[in-house]
Amino acid sequence: MLGCLVLSGATGLAAVGTDASASGASDPVIVISNSEFQIPNSKLFAPRLTKLALDVGAIDRERILKAAEAALKLEPPAITKHRAKLSAGGPNDFYSNADYFWPDPSKPDGLPYINRDGESNPDNFFHHRLAMRAERDAVAALGAAYQITGNPRYVVKAVELLRVFFLNPQSRMNPNLQYAQAVPGLSPGRSWGIIDGLHLAEIPPAIAALQTSPEFPPEVLAGLKKWFRELADWMLTSENGRTEGAAKNNHSVAYWLQIAAFSRFTGDAPKLAECRRQFKEVFVPNQMAVDGSFPLELKRTKPYGYSIFQLDNLATLCQVLSTPDEDLWSFKLADGRGIRRAMEFLHPYLADKSKWLRPPDVQAFDSWPARQPSLLFAGLALGEPKYLELWRRLPADPEDPEVRRNIAITQPILWLQ
Repeated sequence: MLGCLVLSGATGLAAVGTDASASGASDPVIVISNSEFQIPNSKLFAPRLTKLALDVGAIDRERILKAAEAALKLEPPAITKHRAKLSAGGPNDFYSNADYFWPDPSKPDGLPYINRDGESNPDNFFHHRLAMRAERDAVAALGAAYQITGNPRYVVKAVELLRVFFLNPQSRMNPNLQYAQAVPGLSPGRSWGIIDGLHLAEIPPAIAALQTSPEFPPEVLAGLKKWFRELADWMLTSENGRTEGAAKNNHSVAYWLQIAAFSRFTGDAPKLAECRRQFKEVFVPNQMAVDGSFPLELKRTKPYGYSIFQLDNLATLCQVLSTPDEDLWSFKLADGRGIRRAMEFLHPYLADKSKWLRPPDVQAFDSWPARQPSLLFAGLALGEPKYLELWRRLPADPEDPEVRRNIAITQPILWLQ
């Protein structure tokens, strides 16, 4: 029989295990308190195997409700409100510019743009990215608020936002990223731009919390599943999508995290199986060194931030894809490489950045780390209190825009369902 020991104290941690009288059963289960309101387990995010419990609902309650109150007052974001003059697509097509490309000062018109790796161009077209992030922030906050309170007003507002951004013909974003990270004078949209869609990955777990309410219309749920299914299909079949999925660095990890989150929402088992294969047969053997570092990320001009970004996304893949039958948290190669090894490598530098012996990042180095989701997910799944304690100490809502755009998860409680 499953049981848990709930402890009180400064850490807010609880050891979770089995009743001493159980016959040989030793696998622990997750126990996450969501304050006074409990939503039933959904088919989307099943309870996770874990060795510790943390009352994330209580820890984040104030910030969740503050963000949700702001979301209630938000005018629905839509990319159609901001026409990109240089876009080769239509008004419903997402458009952005490649971050590290700048006008060529030797050319009268600046074209074609030239690359300055690691240096984000502040004059790029950002409006569609900002609209996407505003949508994600609001829907995630409303989903988390409903999860901990059960108040239907959060659902009603979320439905309004979801209809405008994803479903209404006049305002919806088309389910593709064909024109993302365009380079003026070079490309109308590149494979690298698909990483912009990473901020959509938190929408499905928010819907998982919201859809339990009678206020969430079935036709809206069906329309959203269709939209995310079409986006995943476009990613897997388009030239830009296939190229991004085969990238050798963090881009492919972010790509398959999107596919995993979207496919779990739509119930696409074959796509989820391919995501697990990518993790075990591609990411761990090809992108991780024996010491747990990520060599290609360390070669960048922002090695610290890119290493954090890569670890967060790999840990989130483990969180989304792990099941009792296929636990990616415990997966490792014969030489020991796996998510535990990666956490062991980076944790000391998250806890004390002064130990980082490599060159500092050319941008935003002083603003890292924030409250990285890898610390929470791995701390729970691997039974490491030091990860959870560090997660609690770090800032939950970083102010640096460069850091904010490189953290895909704003409401971690949604990922613990």
